[in-house]
Amino acid sequence: MSPVNANVTALPLPPAADWQAQARAARISTAALLAELGLEPTDFAAGVIDDPDFPISAPPHYRSLIRRGDPADPLLLQVLALGQEALPQPGRLTDPLEEVDYRAAPGVLRKYRSRALLIASGACAIHCRYCFRRHTDYGAAMLTRSGEAEALALIAGDAAIEEVILSGGDPLSLSDARLAGLVAAIAAIPHVTTLRLHSRTLMAIPDRVTPALVQLLSNTRLNVVLVTHSNHEREISADVAAALGQLRAAGVTLLNQSVLLRHVNDAATTIAAHCRRLFAAGVLPYYLHLTDPVEGTAHFDVDEARARTIEAELRGLLPGYLVPRIVREVPGEAAKTPLWALPI
Repeated sequence: MSPVNANVTALPLPPAADWQAQARAARISTAALLAELGLEPTDFAAGVIDDPDFPISAPPHYRSLIRRGDPADPLLLQVLALGQEALPQPGRLTDPLEEVDYRAAPGVLRKYRSRALLIASGACAIHCRYCFRRHTDYGAAMLTRSGEAEALALIAGDAAIEEVILSGGDPLSLSDARLAGLVAAIAAIPHVTTLRLHSRTLMAIPDRVTPALVQLLSNTRLNVVLVTHSNHEREISADVAAALGQLRAAGVTLLNQSVLLRHVNDAATTIAAHCRRLFAAGVLPYYLHLTDPVEGTAHFDVDEARARTIEAELRGLLPGYLVPRIVREVPGEAAKTPLWALPI
């Protein structure tokens, strides 16, 4: 990790219609991002860094939603490499969920009996600084073409698996053709009834919802659930809402999961506004995750006592169907642990 040089010109924006060009334009140095937003390293208490192991990635659309000149912007704080990441953080882990212990086949995680998760891609359009997989060795963890037959054979050989989850990285970083082949192979397994995709890309590149993607998800025999990853109402731009509308019209069930992040969304009023915005876009709030103890991310933590206060306030602000379930993922547990079940 190294300090940044602020004398950098912002990257040019690619044509809006080319989602893959937008993904390529996501990589930007810390200095270039600050220059684009009219900010200086001295605007941040602990400074900023460049991390070659987990470089900044934020597509042009997402960057366009960040307020210029505001070092406290909640969208910026999710993607900017702050100096706090390089400070000593005792007790932090590179694999906080112990996922290496759940690898059942190449690219397959088997944590729960009725579900199998495929690490479909190691790429993601946006690098969230709090990501629990930011230290993952995708070369060892990801589903590859050479390992695909073994992964699918494992799923086909276990009738208890009813749902296949595509994760990553981000499965929507795959091309439409590659994704179509993978979905077709999963749909050919008779006991699999549901396909779930988890994606942060839709918040960053709404043009990723191509006609081919819509057709693919609407034509499969599988029940399709798409879980968007959004943490703040301002991420749901008009373009994002329009893209989500296309998916909803195609029969895709839309859910959202968020992470409770200090200085980003750690207020009940902020979360409530986000949930209302999600609902207006046809998305139901699902989970609100407490942060995992990931190395380099301690500055995002919200303690459980504060989370309990937020949860109580949310129940007074929102109807029950819009209140996300606040949970922590505890390695070895049979399911995610709700906040109320965690020891005080």
